[in-house]
Amino acid sequence: MSTKDYLEKDYYKVLGVAKTASQEEIKKSYRKLARKYHPDANKGDTDAEDRFKEVSEAYDVLSDEKRRKEYDSVRAMPGGFRGQQGGGFPFDLGDLFGQQGGGTQPGGAGERIGDLFGGLFNRGGGTRTTGTRRARRGANVETDVTLSFGRAMNGVTVPIKLTSEAPCDGCRGTGAKAGTVPRVCPNCEGTGQETRNLGNFGFQEPCKQCHGRGLVVDDPCPICHGSGRATGTRTIQARIPAGVADGQKIRLKGKGAPGENGGPNGDLYVNIKVRPHQVFGRSGDNLTLTVPVTFPEAALGAEIRVPTFQGQPVTLRLPEGTPNARTFRVKGRGASRRDGTKGDLLVTVDVQVPQKLDDQTREALTRLRESGAGDDLRADLLQQARTE
Repeated sequence: MSTKDYLEKDYYKVLGVAKTASQEEIKKSYRKLARKYHPDANKGDTDAEDRFKEVSEAYDVLSDEKRRKEYDSVRAMPGGFRGQQGGGFPFDLGDLFGQQGGGTQPGGAGERIGDLFGGLFNRGGGTRTTGTRRARRGANVETDVTLSFGRAMNGVTVPIKLTSEAPCDGCRGTGAKAGTVPRVCPNCEGTGQETRNLGNFGFQEPCKQCHGRGLVVDDPCPICHGSGRATGTRTIQARIPAGVADGQKIRLKGKGAPGENGGPNGDLYVNIKVRPHQVFGRSGDNLTLTVPVTFPEAALGAEIRVPTFQGQPVTLRLPEGTPNARTFRVKGRGASRRDGTKGDLLVTVDVQVPQKLDDQTREALTRLRESGAGDDLRADLLQQARTE
């Protein structure tokens, strides 16, 4: 339990008892409230479930004489450990251990500093650390989605069926049989951690008695056998943005496995696989296209019509003497980008050599060859090959 929790939470008020209440009065009030707000008696009521957690947390502290005394002492100090004139600390320990950096969030800087001083330098020689059960973030989930070329280009919403661990429906995550409640682990006092001492040093590890849960179940749920978790399936609707490429990974925040003890859900990572198109290809945000042209078109120049993806064909002008494999750019006919703009269409010409010639064509090509049009293309090549 952090100093900040002790300062901000009035456990006597939560249980509806006076600060001078006896242990019997505290127990009586807890049992009454636990029955009233127990999840089994309030199916689907999240407010009742939160109230049940608050009541259980308050009872965990006030039912233990040692922890109750510590709680009362902290709340009685002016400013909550804030330094006073004439003595004490020159800064607020509550700020240092509960608010600095990550605050009291799981994995935050405040929690890490508390772990360092409370777990590494175990001066007291004890094997327990007081506190409530820590919230645990749900696991990340990864899945694959295969799309056609067109759906990847246009964007689509796809249903994704996921199988992951979630709170057991039979016990609503408590692990206890219906009508019963788990009790705080006496070994770790609900933290789920215990400290192993190595002289003046120590390190924390999951509690062996409760296996890190912080609770002990005497009468386990017959469905989850006391674990509080069960494997379930759910279907989510995932929006795949337009222009997504093969091999891209999309993160859907909070769509992974549910967290524990109020912790946040994990994330869902969707690996995209795109089936190839029979005409168009991809190069980054650009689409690619290879277009066959005849020798006369390449040599003399021409205007040719080329297709665009799901759009009207465009006219491409080939200049005279266009070489084979030259690439032309058609602006704005590529894949969608995040900023709303589009890439380009890259058109590469493939000069085709006729396999069969009629007499007229053969005669024309023969006259072209005999005319000596153009210098010997291989003259420089042969000369360079003789050099060392």
